[in-house]
Amino acid sequence: MNVLGIETSCDDTAAAVITDGTSIRSNIVASQSDMHKKYGGIIPEIASREHFTSLIPVVSEALDKAEMTHRDIDAIAVTYGPGLAGSLLIGVNSAKGLSMSWDKPLIGINHLEGHIYSAWLEGFEPDSKAGFPIVCLIASGGHTDLVLMKDHLEYELLGKTRDDAAGEAFDKAARVLGLGFPGGPEIQKMSEKAQDKISPLPRPQIKNSLDFSFSGLKTALVRRAESDGFYPAVDDKGPSVYQTTEYSFAFQEAIVDCLIRNTKQAVLETNSKAVILGGGVAANSRLRKRMNEVIDIPIFVPRAQLCTDNGAMIGAAAFFHLKNGFPLQLDMDAVPNLRIGLTAE
Repeated sequence: MNVLGIETSCDDTAAAVITDGTSIRSNIVASQSDMHKKYGGIIPEIASREHFTSLIPVVSEALDKAEMTHRDIDAIAVTYGPGLAGSLLIGVNSAKGLSMSWDKPLIGINHLEGHIYSAWLEGFEPDSKAGFPIVCLIASGGHTDLVLMKDHLEYELLGKTRDDAAGEAFDKAARVLGLGFPGGPEIQKMSEKAQDKISPLPRPQIKNSLDFSFSGLKTALVRRAESDGFYPAVDDKGPSVYQTTEYSFAFQEAIVDCLIRNTKQAVLETNSKAVILGGGVAANSRLRKRMNEVIDIPIFVPRAQLCTDNGAMIGAAAFFHLKNGFPLQLDMDAVPNLRIGLTAE
């Protein structure tokens, strides 16, 4: 089964052709990161406009790289939530147009479910290599969720962020430290040069809960930066190289510790057989390394390019829905606040 997966939930325009939910025939991503860098964050109106101009060329490139035409495609899958409303609408409506013009079945996929099923790409197959249940940590710029995957397409939300997502916290910390956007890769790069010489930052924890909270950690970083005199920057004089590297390391360690602590607790409470990491923050090398050191069950982490938003994960998730029949969801709408396994809140 060949599925065309389309992803436009945020600022990456992506399309991929996936065969049988595991084999990547093509995976094309047009990133807008350089465009949004000067604003220090994503501007929704700009993102929507760029999706509008980029989507059809990206789809065409995905088909060309897969050495296919639309006649070889069995179904079209598209992210319908969660995400930015304007960005989602471009993807959903474009997919509807392709579905009607090509006479192909259309299915909407939850973006968060896509991040989970990225672990089935390239031969990982957590279901056969470990088995269910599986704890899934989905950490990105917009989401930080702990999800129990009881079986294919069967989920329970164990914990979520109550304020900032982990990726959002990285972006805010990067602005304080005078680094670029997106913040996660910038902080990781700087932290690799650190010597761990400043006092640790706090590890926020919500009592009797697997929920996350990163807003207080961000505030703690700001207060210490103010105390050390480099924030807010005066006359364009920000932190020294030493301060940037040490603060980056301290902040990254705090985020990683919080993510691992709650994931480990979720594994213990659910007696899970494996862990899946997904979302842009899962590309963080420190998180990947520490998670493998601390948790003693199999951990499935896609390569970094499949952790960030892409069409391959949407095509993979769609296959497991489509195995039981081909729907035609032309009445689909974008649902910006969609939750995993739930309808809009």
